[in-house]
Amino acid sequence: MLPYNSSTILEQSIRNALSFCSRVILVVGHREEELMRQYSHWDNVTVIRNKNYKNGMFSSIQTGIHEVNTEYFFICHGDMPCVSGLIYQSLYHHRFNGTVFPGNKLRTGHPVLIHKATFDHLYRMNEAKSMKSIFQQGQVHYLDLTDPSIYLDVDTPEAYEALVNTESVLDPLSS
Repeated sequence: MLPYNSSTILEQSIRNALSFCSRVILVVGHREEELMRQYSHWDNVTVIRNKNYKNGMFSSIQTGIHEVNTEYFFICHGDMPCVSGLIYQSLYHHRFNGTVFPGNKLRTGHPVLIHKATFDHLYRMNEAKSMKSIFQQGQVHYLDLTDPSIYLDVDTPEAYEALVNTESVLDPLSS
């Protein structure tokens, strides 16, 4: 778990989501025992095990969908600690009976807002070539946000270095 601010990248991502969302569904696979210990006691976090996590992110989404009990839900990577609650709020403000991507057709970011009409479709699919292709099968809107944090996925050493070097610019808690 990479450190970020006074906690970790994942914890900051969860806290930012909870600043707008009433609950976070955290789907774990790799390092599941550690993550279960860390987050299962949080009141607004539901931790779910994905036994098929080696099959990719799509299997995690299918696992997490079982826990969704709202009309809309967001999908966001746990390694995007700069996505602020204001971004979640902006996307939710533009909700409709489809999928709302931050960004545009050429470049989309996260989080992605999905309507429940898409739930069954996601669950029935066997595999996905790309997550973006799945969500674009229904009605899609793009919200052209200029915030660079919607693209900052910290999944490489280079991305982590960029995060640490630019955190004063991207940190949603800095002023």
